Amino acid sequence: MLANIRYWENLAKENAFAIPHFNVWNAEMLMGVIDAAEELKAPVIISFGTGFVGNTVFENFCWMMESMAKDATVPVITHWDHGRSMEIIKNAYTHGMNSVMRDASALPFDENIAEVKEAVDYFHPLGVPVEAELGHVGNETIYEEALASYAYTDPAQAAEFVAQTGCDSLAVAIGNVHGHYSAEPKLNFDVIEQCRDAVDVPLVLHGASGISDADIQKAIACGIAKINIHTELCDAASEAIKAHADASFLELERAVRAAVKARAMHKIQLFGDADKAHLRQV
Repeated sequence: MLANIRYWENLAKENAFAIPHFNVWNAEMLMGVIDAAEELKAPVIISFGTGFVGNTVFENFCWMMESMAKDATVPVITHWDHGRSMEIIKNAYTHGMNSVMRDASALPFDENIAEVKEAVDYFHPLGVPVEAELGHVGNETIYEEALASYAYTDPAQAAEFVAQTGCDSLAVAIGNVHGHYSAEPKLNFDVIEQCRDAVDVPLVLHGASGISDADIQKAIACGIAKINIHTELCDAASEAIKAHADASFLELERAVRAAVKARAMHKIQLFGDADKAHLRQV
């Protein structure tokens, strides 16, 4: 069933679990995630973003995302990740995404506010929630180099940012980066706690692939309510391909779907999201 991200993020925030956000851009990833959600009776977010358009035509794949979300027996949100412009997130909405992120985090504070507020003013009348980011989560690079100039979220700015923009959730930069970590992640949990105390919207952790289970659980305890996973789904798929190199293509696809399902199930259980579907909004 197609679900409301605002409801689930706030429920997670109030009950100390996190709803998983899985980037999916092909059939095996999408089906593997839905398989995992169905088996564990867990609400999930399935998401697409600009980084995947070189592999998949979103305007075609989106209808499979929407169809599987509606057909699922568990709550499923369709989301656009890291929308860098209004044009991009408007296109996402017209192609079935019922939640969007307007990411202007690379811009100065005032410009970030202005860009996110424009998105909120446009999408809220349509009933579509908007995620924003304060601070800037780094792109995939050498981790130590990323930390040297890392733009941590400033908790002192968080309340003003949320009040001025009206965003529905806030992604925080705490030492997390996208892609693979080239060294052990060093997360600033104080930033999460201070932002949690400063704002009343759910907090989001991007770049969670490769962060230890212990640190994920600590982040949730500190106030994270939504966690984004992509790279680990790709890793699971790659491992399945290597393990089934001599299999037929049909067998290989099934192995990839099963591997994605297994990795997604681990994350769902780790985040405390399993068996939460019965709490769905009625």
